[in-house]
Amino acid sequence: MAITTVYSVKSLRHALANWCRAGERIALVPTMGALHEGHLALARLGREHADRVVASIFVNPTQFGPNEDLAKYPRTFDDDRDKLEGFADLIFAPDLEEMYPPGAATTISLVGPAAAGLEDRFRPTHFQGVATVVAKLLIQALPDVAVFGEKDFQQLKVVTRMVRDLHLPVRILGAPTVREDDGLALSSRNRYLSAAERASAPVLFQALQGCADAIRAGAEPAQAAANATARLAEAGFAVDYLECRNAETLEPPGSGDEPLRVLAAARLGGTRLIDNVPV
Repeated sequence: MAITTVYSVKSLRHALANWCRAGERIALVPTMGALHEGHLALARLGREHADRVVASIFVNPTQFGPNEDLAKYPRTFDDDRDKLEGFADLIFAPDLEEMYPPGAATTISLVGPAAAGLEDRFRPTHFQGVATVVAKLLIQALPDVAVFGEKDFQQLKVVTRMVRDLHLPVRILGAPTVREDDGLALSSRNRYLSAAERASAPVLFQALQGCADAIRAGAEPAQAAANATARLAEAGFAVDYLECRNAETLEPPGSGDEPLRVLAAARLGGTRLIDNVPV
């Protein structure tokens, strides 16, 4: 039997109510479509923690800035539905008016270190859009768990903080980044890369690994990050940021023993790539 797709909140809640009455746990995997193996890994992790997996497919306009790639963001619903067969039990694919009814005026504003710095310096409205749509999805589905990828590490921390602050009854799970054999993190935007850019793209992961290795060997995080930034520039990247942060709070590192993460965003041609590695 083909996977079921619902398009309204009412239909979503009707399907979920039947599972809840049967005592089944539900995992939500929010996506914007253009699915790849990384998304399927999220669904697999959801299945480990729940009886039913719901995948949402919605290209959320509020997380795109005015000069970003909303218009050209890949929309591949038929292919996405085929890929989700065997991985999810239900697809929730609302249209714009279902998610943002006419006159909708409520948004989630974020403060604190998780949302301060890094991405918001270059995409100032991005996390407001992310938090708002994720809050809507969590309220619409009321899952037991929701799964997000560590590739978007700052997003994962923002969502975790929001859920904690708003006392939403859901556990947020982070799934490890899935990579190509050469280390490039899987992303729906990788399809924008030319052949030459694709050949250069793994340098981002290599630079992050080198930065993390240097910090573990005793280098000052700021100097290690500066060296990695220079390496990316030499490889043709335009670097938005490459920084070491506390892995839990995303605050700049202190002087004590603390878990660290190196995060970066850089443009290669017209494509913006993000990645991160633990130290």
